[in-house]
Amino acid sequence: MKKFNIRKVLDGLTAVSSSSSSAQPGNRENDLIQETLQSEHFQLCKTVRHGFPYQPSSMAFDPVQKILAIGTQNGALRLFGRPGVECYCQHDSGAAVIQLQFLINEGALVSALADDSIHLWNLRQKRPAILHSLKFNRERITFCHLPFQSKWLYVGTERGNIHIVNVECFTLSGYVIMWNKAIELSSKSHPGPVVHISDNPMDEGKLIIGFESGTVVLWDLKSKKADYRYTYDEAIHSVDWHHEGKQFLCSHSDGTLTIWNVKSPAKPAQIITPHGKQPKDGKKPEPCKPILKVEYKTTRAGDPFMILSGGLSYDTVGRRPCLTVMHGKSTAVLEMDYPIVDFLTLCETPYPNDFQEPYAVVVLLEKDLVVIDLAQNGYPIFENPYPLSIHESPVTCCEYFADCPVDLIPALYSAGSRQKRQGYSKKEWPISGGNWGLGTQSYPEIIITGHADGSIKFWDASAITLQVLYKLKTAKVFEKARNKDDKPNTDIVDEDPFAIQILSWCPESRILCVAGVSAHVIIYRFSKQEVTTEVLQLLEVRLQYELNDMESPDGDQTPATPTPGASSNSQPSAPQSHPSTSSSSSDGIRDNVPCLKVRSTPLKQSAGYQVELVIQLVWVSGEPPQQITSLGVNSSYGLVVFGNSNGLAIVDYIQKTVLLNLGTIELYGSNDPYQRQPRSPRKTRQPSGAGLCDINEGSTTSEDRCKSPTADIRDNSFSRSRSSSVTSIDKESREAITCFYFCETYTRKTDSSTAPSLWVGTSLGTVLVIVLNLPPAGEQRLLQPVIVSPSGTLIRLKGAILRMAFLDSTGAILPPAYEAWREPNAPDDKDEKDKLRKRRPVSVSPSSSQEISENQYAVICSEKQAKVIALPSQNCIYKHNITETSFVLRADVVQMSNGICLACFCANGHIMTLSLPSLRPLLDVNYLPLTDMRIARTFCFTNNGQALYLVSPTEIQRITYSQDTCENLQEMLGELFTPVETPEAPNRGFFKGLFGGGAQSLDREELFGESVAGKASRSLAQHIPGPGGIEGMKGAASGVVGELARARIALDERGQKLGELEERTAAMMASADSFSKHAHDMMLKCKDKKWYQF
Repeated sequence: MKKFNIRKVLDGLTAVSSSSSSAQPGNRENDLIQETLQSEHFQLCKTVRHGFPYQPSSMAFDPVQKILAIGTQNGALRLFGRPGVECYCQHDSGAAVIQLQFLINEGALVSALADDSIHLWNLRQKRPAILHSLKFNRERITFCHLPFQSKWLYVGTERGNIHIVNVECFTLSGYVIMWNKAIELSSKSHPGPVVHISDNPMDEGKLIIGFESGTVVLWDLKSKKADYRYTYDEAIHSVDWHHEGKQFLCSHSDGTLTIWNVKSPAKPAQIITPHGKQPKDGKKPEPCKPILKVEYKTTRAGDPFMILSGGLSYDTVGRRPCLTVMHGKSTAVLEMDYPIVDFLTLCETPYPNDFQEPYAVVVLLEKDLVVIDLAQNGYPIFENPYPLSIHESPVTCCEYFADCPVDLIPALYSAGSRQKRQGYSKKEWPISGGNWGLGTQSYPEIIITGHADGSIKFWDASAITLQVLYKLKTAKVFEKARNKDDKPNTDIVDEDPFAIQILSWCPESRILCVAGVSAHVIIYRFSKQEVTTEVLQLLEVRLQYELNDMESPDGDQTPATPTPGASSNSQPSAPQSHPSTSSSSSDGIRDNVPCLKVRSTPLKQSAGYQVELVIQLVWVSGEPPQQITSLGVNSSYGLVVFGNSNGLAIVDYIQKTVLLNLGTIELYGSNDPYQRQPRSPRKTRQPSGAGLCDINEGSTTSEDRCKSPTADIRDNSFSRSRSSSVTSIDKESREAITCFYFCETYTRKTDSSTAPSLWVGTSLGTVLVIVLNLPPAGEQRLLQPVIVSPSGTLIRLKGAILRMAFLDSTGAILPPAYEAWREPNAPDDKDEKDKLRKRRPVSVSPSSSQEISENQYAVICSEKQAKVIALPSQNCIYKHNITETSFVLRADVVQMSNGICLACFCANGHIMTLSLPSLRPLLDVNYLPLTDMRIARTFCFTNNGQALYLVSPTEIQRITYSQDTCENLQEMLGELFTPVETPEAPNRGFFKGLFGGGAQSLDREELFGESVAGKASRSLAQHIPGPGGIEGMKGAASGVVGELARARIALDERGQKLGELEERTAAMMASADSFSKHAHDMMLKCKDKKWYQF
């Protein structure tokens, strides 16, 4: 259903009245391009949340619908059905979910929260919503129990009382079980909170109540008194029934299990200490850790299962958390990677009074979900099909690509399928409820996550699902420390020296480039064949910040030579980048040493991503290399470029040489607009130099810089210690490289044709252009040098440059040139190789024989503003000040289905889109304030109106800003509830029917209904009706738009009510039909029966 949006009405006004967005007058370029995107094409909404529920606290399973629900400590609810069917909801209060209970096969769920509220969720709609809530005022909720096929929910409290709630209308019954009535009258102490409630499987009229202190009471609901009381001197953690209702099992705080016969309350029938050492002299075994939960499940054919968590002996220090499965005489102890939050045994029947036939155990851990197959020897685990391993190592960066080449996902999947572990259960995943949505969006989407341990994961994110495709471990390139003392002391960071900081990926050529936290860059090529690399190609680069001796651009170039690789030289040799200097000079100052040691032994590389070249920045005169702040790669040119707060380096990864190694200041040459005085507390940065675009806007004051952490936003977030000796004053005067863009465009005002170039953005708002002179493709590209030279072109904006892009004369996006992927480990046949080599790179840039009238447009976005510059004239034709008080964290030029736009995410939480090239505001939503650095580090936009960020350390939140996707979302979402017949109740058999002894039913309505039990005290709890009827509908703003929105909502509600009425009528007719059929069947069945058979 469409959300009404005030912005769409006011769109035209914003563009006209906003002083911050302006077209520069007198430019004929302004009116040439017809823009297609309007504000009605944009709407912001959350789509799906992937990953492991962060800080889980409770779990429930519907055995008929086969749906799993997990609640978290911040009030989130995640529901899982078959792989690909999952759903996220949130309780508004944000209180921890302490317990969940399904209304089995009803499409509803009850949640109990730590703020003493209970809620009823409707799961029969694609986005579940709360139908009713009940908030307890005077008592704290500790335990809830909802019997199968009952509408009366038992709620136990901290005071030891039990209240009863009608889940249909969420009203309290007047029937209350008070703690002082339940326990012995002679008992002087309070029994503690209620820790367990359940009804006898064979007699619904008998309720077992477990109090924390160790007292258990069997309560008769009809006579309103206790039948039996069972006392044990250890605190109780959980209770479970044997399905015949004659025995129950308790778990205790001293690591014991007690089995009680219902009619023998004097002492337990059996006491078991599963992990206790049995002393020989017949004394009690020594106490163990508490058994936090136990489940007692019976099988027709064999021994019952007792499954428990905790209970290990105290001398198992350092032992991992365990789940114990006791079956007959065997006891299996299953070690877990993380502490156990909860577990559930999955059984064949939903009826508590039948043989349970357990087949699996779902174990919810603090950071994982494990399902154990009970039917197979050795209890193997099921392979988990959900994308729950995002946080296997903490995510440090993230990139999102929509509309990728179609052959990419199959290629990555094929490489990843060889990495699968063995030894999983052979059975189907048991959580299999729900149905998939009808995905209308068919374009391929890929998410890449970089992690703290140096691993990179590729995920298939097409059609709002997520599935891991392939994992790459970059740490394999480096030597491993053999022991803890052997850690290299050249680290810039205390821990995670391999953490991924920036990813640059070319989907068409499959070239991947990564920058790590230890100032290293690795270039990978994709191959379908396994290779063994004898010697890894290595380049060492010395990027230093020199102000005193200003030299010509070429003067500072490093004589960096590559390590001879296996391809060019058979004998391996050490890196020879700096033959003249040793690793540390005579006075012990570390110099020319990289932070990590590249491995010297051969590296076996399986199919997938294989190392092409490793580049490392080295220490300079006792100062560690600065972390890399920007990275770019171009497969058509064969170049990779990276920069930091010292300068930038361009590397030819085909010839394995450094082409340019310049300090930022040297890039300017004589055009430097700043007067730089390093290592001085006073800095004056007065712009100087004529003919520069908007020079005055670029003069940034120190206060301004403090407000906007630019290049450092990316590295401070996870560089915990910087052992750099650079003072903060000096760092302040440094200008970091923040952004790169390779493009075939006009590099100078006088150009009549386009040429390959590299555009460089800095943290002080400058854009500089470097011209690239490339040799012809084929053999000459391998032999002749690439010549790079600064062009002198300079463009200025306010704030650090974040993103650049180029448009052609029609306003369509000009992507960088790329080379189509081909197998790098090609066959040895010489003719084949020559053919491959001579293939021209696919350049999607315009041909160089363009007419001068063919304009291009450069789109440049900084932290504060966006500009569109006409090329080759370099006139600024449009300018928009995005934010005055905040700063932009992420900006991307994205392709929508019917045009292109600039999407921005600000630190104040606003998400905006601007039209191109005119920079008209199309969308501005205050979405979410920047609460932590994780969001800043991982937020990214991509094509077709998609975006994502890491909402918690374990979860990715995907959002859309496209109206189309918002409208189609309902269809794309999976359905949790599917109509399923409830299994038949167990047969009572002839003799049980004749002599009693089968399950006793109870008319709870008669006991708990208002007519008998009366009304509950009003002050005890208040009822809050939920918004559950209409999905996600919120009233719009006041004024005309609000009225319209309200009218629409009213119409929708009316339509929905009419629809519901129609459905109810149909359901009643069907029900009447079914009743008459059953009555007829019953009549036929009973016609010939004798009296004793009834």
